[in-house]
Amino acid sequence: MDSIGIRGGARLVGQIPIGGAKNAALPLLAAGLLTSGRTTLANVPALADIDSMLVLLEGLGVGVSGRTGGADSAVELDAGRLASTEAPYDAVRKMRASVLVLGPLLARRGRARVSLPGGCAIGNRPVDLHLAGLRRMGAAVDLSGGYIEAAAPGGRLRGARIVFPAVSVGATENLMMAAALARGETELVNAAREPEIVALGECLAAMGAGIEGLGTGTIRVQGADALDGASRRVPPDRIEAGTYAIAACATGGDLELLGARAGQLDALLDALRASGATVAATPRGLRVRAPDGRPRPVDAATAPYPGFPTDLQAQFMAYMTRADGAATVVETIFENRFMHVSELARMGADISVRGASALVRGVPELAGAPVMATDLRASVSLVVAGLAARGETVVNRVYHLDRGYERLAEKLRACGAAIGRTGGAAPEPAARERAA
Repeated sequence: MDSIGIRGGARLVGQIPIGGAKNAALPLLAAGLLTSGRTTLANVPALADIDSMLVLLEGLGVGVSGRTGGADSAVELDAGRLASTEAPYDAVRKMRASVLVLGPLLARRGRARVSLPGGCAIGNRPVDLHLAGLRRMGAAVDLSGGYIEAAAPGGRLRGARIVFPAVSVGATENLMMAAALARGETELVNAAREPEIVALGECLAAMGAGIEGLGTGTIRVQGADALDGASRRVPPDRIEAGTYAIAACATGGDLELLGARAGQLDALLDALRASGATVAATPRGLRVRAPDGRPRPVDAATAPYPGFPTDLQAQFMAYMTRADGAATVVETIFENRFMHVSELARMGADISVRGASALVRGVPELAGAPVMATDLRASVSLVVAGLAARGETVVNRVYHLDRGYERLAEKLRACGAAIGRTGGAAPEPAARERAA
């Protein structure tokens, strides 16, 4: 099994290009199921989750060609001849985002059978909101044998007013796609507002659906009888950008994050400034310079966008382990997202957890140690801690990293980090090519 070895203490200085956003690319790929035309996506990252989604789409009969990885990448989807409306367990178990094929399949073909999804073990993430919304749109939905079985009476969903009891990115995305081919208008109230939602909505609009309210809590979708193909560019990954911004601060470094959009990271950047860091937009992205000396302690509580991202909570906690004082980190999104705490403690961190709240008492320095990754964001938090620590850190089970960070070690090495990957697999996921 692969591991990452880090010799800490080096400042990160230089430039890091930010890749395409995984959390935008996955729903955009699923949206290709909505049309018999061709969908072309540029700037698709080479990640394990992306590969899993492409394999799933191919299993449904979608023609996939092109290349992932790099700013000049492009993937073309041809869903003109869907061979199946079933997403089996083997294709879905690795990644929660696989459930995003449910809405498009049901909307286009009038039925779908999708295995309940897998993914990181960071807490209870039921699909209840997805299913309740589809039922409001007229679907008959049943859970049997680990599968979601859904059918639209008469073969077509109908528009409806759907009020989410809690904000859900995945449910918003699934129901937006379902609504794009539904009869009439669908109104989604208390919808997610993330930039990835906006990117999906803009794609659906380019395909011919009527979309209003993107970026707000109420989205209206006017369904079309059929949708056209579209060409879109996957936006830069704000979570990757935020991770490297934190890494710059944790190592006393100075990084320019090429392609990063400061306006999508306001909550994090405000916290970094409060810690003493200097943050400024540049013509090419975002520059982050670490505080002089130990950072000031800053409290953070995760919240739906535009609040502090849950996907940056673990990384920020790793940064706060060396604060000059105590900080409180509160997790409000997932109830099991403090699994990195015990591993940070192995490196000398002083963290006390009570329920959804963690009290982080800063220490003068961390010490390298062997640690174990438990999920995607926890794994990269351990990399951040290892970069800042004295001595050597070995992060095990790094296959989690391959799901969300493209060429992580390579990008960090280019900025001065002493980091390498060992094991039997390729050093890092490379660009992937698919023949037409």
